[in-house]
This record gives sequence, C-alpha cells and structure tokens, in this order.
Amino acid sequence: MTQARGYYERALALDPDNTEVLVGMALSDASIAAWFMTDDRAHRLEMAEAALTRVLSLAPNHAMAHYLLGAVQISSNRAAQGIAECERALSLDRNLAAAHGYIGIAKYFTAHSEETEAHIQNALRLSPRDTNAYLWTFFAGTAKFALGCDEEAVARFRGAIEINRNYPLAHLYLAATLALLGRPGEAQAAARAGLALDPTFTIRRFRVGVSSDNPTYLALRERIYEGMQTAGVPVG
Repeated sequence: MTQARGYYERALALDPDNTEVLVGMALSDASIAAWFMTDDRAHRLEMAEAALTRVLSLAPNHAMAHYLLGAVQISSNRAAQGIAECERALSLDRNLAAAHGYIGIAKYFTAHSEETEAHIQNALRLSPRDTNAYLWTFFAGTAKFALGCDEEAVARFRGAIEINRNYPLAHLYLAATLALLGRPGEAQAAARAGLALDPTFTIRRFRVGVSSDNPTYLALRERIYEGMQTAGVPVG
C-alpha cells in the first residue's frame, strides 16, 4: 500500500485534478488506518477525507468517493453520517456492494450488531466473488462476537481467512475469540499468523484506534483486548 500510494503521488503531480488518483490515495490511507498498520491512524483518516472531499467538489456524483467517505466517517465515530454517504453511493450505483458491507460494520460500531448480517448478505448477493468478500465476512464475524455467538464468530473469522489469508485482523480476532473460548493452542497459532503478517501490531495501537464512543462497543473492545493478550499479542 505504501508503494501504491507513492505511485498515486507521482500521478497527482502530473494531473492534480485526477479524481481516480485522489480516490486511490484515499483508499490507500483509509486501508492503512482501518487495518491498524500505523500509529498515525487519525491523520491517515483525515488525509483520506480531505482527498475525498476534493473529489466530490470536482465530481459530486462519484459513487466510489461517497462510499469511501462513508467508510472514513464510520471509522472515525460518525456512523450516522457514514451510513448516509454509503446510502448516497448506492443511490448512484446500486451495485456498489462495498457500501452495503460498510453499513454492516457501522451497525456493529453502534451496538446494532443484530442488523449487520442482512447488510453483509446484501453485499455478497450483489458480488459473491468480490475482492472485498473476506472483509465483509470478517465484519459478520465481529457482529457474531458482539452478540455472544463466539463459535459462529470463529467460523466467520476462519471463513474470512479462507478467502484472504493476508488480512491480519481476521487472524488476530480469531486468536482473541479462541482464547476467550479456552482454546489456548489454537489462539496462539492464530496470533502468530496475524503477527507474521503485521509484526508492528500491538494492543496499544489497537486500543487507541477506536471507531465509536458507544459504551456497548467499547465494552466489547475490552473483551477483544483481553482475548488478544491471552493469545500472546504484544501489549505494546
């Protein structure tokens, strides 16, 4: 993603108003922030939002920009605004499955995890072989975890890993859930797999990067911290 962002910067130097380049830069920054791959998560989200705001000033009906702006807002404690942006994206492009996926995770952030599954199923119905399918499956797993369905959460996290083995958070959430279920060997193996993909990940970094101030969501995060620590994820 760092290499990709470098190319986007070079492209932007050649064409400062290229909306697709700006969207690409925003996607890079938002992804690095959402995956907790940096200590400057808030700044990355701010940069992504600035780029997307510029895109929408140049192309107000850019569906992908509306979706990504929604994703950034959902990741930075503005779920209602983010859902509205995702809905706007869908009004412009009803096949933009990723917007359904992010509405699903917004429901988790706002303690309405019972609503997540329907949005994930909408995304998968529209695009069953989508390159984001692993992410939507992971979102479904977080909702199952929130609802106390830990075994179902394990199945979803494993499903996300089957689709894309290179997503660190799926391994780390799997590790936390297995640890809380009293399965230390499996939990430690999952933690090692996640840390092999992102050796800089720490619970401290993860703790700082909350996406909501909802008390139920924050209480769930405490369970995840406990599970990760038990599985051997560094505190930092």
